[in-house]
Amino acid sequence: MANLQLNNHIITISRRQFHGETKSLTPYTSLTKLLKQRSIANDRLTRVKSLSESQGNSGTGNALVQQRAPGLNDVKSEIIIEQTGDMDCLVKEYGWKVRRMVESKGEMKMVALIQAHAFHVPSLFFDDFFFHYFQAEVLAALYYRLRNSPPDRYACLVAEHAKEDDASTISLPHQLVGVVDITVLRDGDVLRHLEGAQEYLYVSGIAVPDNYRRQKVATVLLQACEVISVLWGHQYLVLRAYEDDLGARALYTNAGYRLVARDPIWVTWIGRKRRILMVKRLW
Repeated sequence: MANLQLNNHIITISRRQFHGETKSLTPYTSLTKLLKQRSIANDRLTRVKSLSESQGNSGTGNALVQQRAPGLNDVKSEIIIEQTGDMDCLVKEYGWKVRRMVESKGEMKMVALIQAHAFHVPSLFFDDFFFHYFQAEVLAALYYRLRNSPPDRYACLVAEHAKEDDASTISLPHQLVGVVDITVLRDGDVLRHLEGAQEYLYVSGIAVPDNYRRQKVATVLLQACEVISVLWGHQYLVLRAYEDDLGARALYTNAGYRLVARDPIWVTWIGRKRRILMVKRLW
């Protein structure tokens, strides 16, 4: 899976409301149509005749009329037009729904537990101690990001059962089944692969508990990242995966990401696993 990103020596995780507003979003299946409409609108340039041919060479020439392309607020409005009935839902598909993380102690602890299980490297001795220490690091990062990140620069998205009656089949109501972090970044080494971009949306920390894997949870999380990317006005999504993680690479490839770069071979000489850089362009 994608690496759990480290920043300022802390694992990055967070979430914020949309500037204090509650928004209802269209299902992911209409996102492709929205992006196509935006692309057409941005390229719309109509040339019209100011006079008919019967007027001949009267010295009037052609008029160039450009229709206004929609701004980000227009795109947001189009996304929000269709009501899903769930005020917090970004995506609802395959029996799962994705929303931004709630800033509650209980949910933040659950997020930290899911990511700790996904990214903790077992130790030969005192493994329980090191696991709890790692989980505490993840939880500390949640608080750090909530205090220091604007709501349109960083978010933690969580997946859960889409139907209310699904909660009766699990131990807790609103049991989280997946987590992903998204951050707006501007790393020059990445930007050289992104034509015309000054920033991009970085996807990291994607984690799904073992008993929910291979059930399209990660796919829905990636779809929600695309919705956020449109809302925030970013054309590119970027992520990293380990070169030898064939399962993760297949997931990202099927989601439309393409490989653009690899870590230099010398990283393996110092005991690090080689990573690949993958990119998806939305419009």
